[in-house]
Amino acid sequence: MTITQQIITIAMCTLGTMATRFLPFMIFNEKRTTPKYITYLGKVLPGAIFSMLIVYCLKNVNVTSYSYGLPELIAIIVTVLLHKWKKQMLVSIAGGTICYMLLVQLVFR
Repeated sequence: MTITQQIITIAMCTLGTMATRFLPFMIFNEKRTTPKYITYLGKVLPGAIFSMLIVYCLKNVNVTSYSYGLPELIAIIVTVLLHKWKKQMLVSIAGGTICYMLLVQLVFR
């Protein structure tokens, strides 16, 4: 890429990111009430997305060969327990990820 193409690419990425961040606040401002379907989506989509992520992460787990899915199961349990205890999503995700990586790298080789 030439320097001009790099500048244009960075500018377009910046513009796209800013548009997706600011546009909802401009459309659904304090002066207008938020439509009911947007409020509904805001309540149900996080759970649906997390469910899809769990299915995606576990789709290639083989419970019939060595490790038998134990690192994944233990990491999920750690994640759930951390979330119930701290109620901090980033702590839960980081704790579960660190637990999984330690198990895979050090315990279930």
